[in-house]
Amino acid sequence: MLPAERHSRIEEALRASRIVSTDDLAREFGVSAETIRRDFVLLERQGALARVHGGATSALGRAAGEEAPFAERAESAAEAKKRIGRTAAALVRPGQTIVIDVGTTAVGMARALPHDFSGTVATCSLLVAAELAERPGIDVLVCGGRLRGGDLALSNSIAQSFFADLHPDVAFLGSGGVDAAAGLTDYHLDEVAVRRVILRNAPLAYVLADSSKFGRVVRHRVAGVDEFAGFITEAEPPPDVHDAITRKGGVIISS
Repeated sequence: MLPAERHSRIEEALRASRIVSTDDLAREFGVSAETIRRDFVLLERQGALARVHGGATSALGRAAGEEAPFAERAESAAEAKKRIGRTAAALVRPGQTIVIDVGTTAVGMARALPHDFSGTVATCSLLVAAELAERPGIDVLVCGGRLRGGDLALSNSIAQSFFADLHPDVAFLGSGGVDAAAGLTDYHLDEVAVRRVILRNAPLAYVLADSSKFGRVVRHRVAGVDEFAGFITEAEPPPDVHDAITRKGGVIISS
């Protein structure tokens, strides 16, 4: 079957069903799962679909390159995000000052922090702050700035100034896409600028990225993948992403 025919049939399947499975399509078309994943990458860049853990979902109803709503992302790859959150939380040590970024996986990490953890958490997410507000041992610091609905994320120059004066022990950043050449990318320009400030001041910075983010490139570049201490994920990245991360000593931590 030619690639163009596969792409057409994938789009037909998405019109009939909101979500399609990588493994189901591989069996139906008689190709490898990796071939289907490459098809998904191409179709996602064309705005025809959005990749999720184990498959893809229709991108109809939102513009190409637009981020899915928070509620939809929270349901996508939910188990993978829980595992990533637990793995990230296990890296935190008592007494540390840490930054937890915005996003569904970041909220999962906040939820996974041990209940006896004592330290400081700085965040630009009101959802992360609310998750930790009742923890007696945690001093929660929240930046100011413009509030974005859904994720309840704070950004702009006020948020940048807050993080410019903060020197955490470790930062955990969210991701829109992770690509060997494009690096870490995300959807919201103001939030990208905040991440760059956090990255500049943190001696260790990890990216929280489920496997649907690998090979994805969205609007705005945050930094190269070699500028982070490591990536926390639930699956092995593609070889080019793996090599780009590890070439200068970055680590891949699988949950």
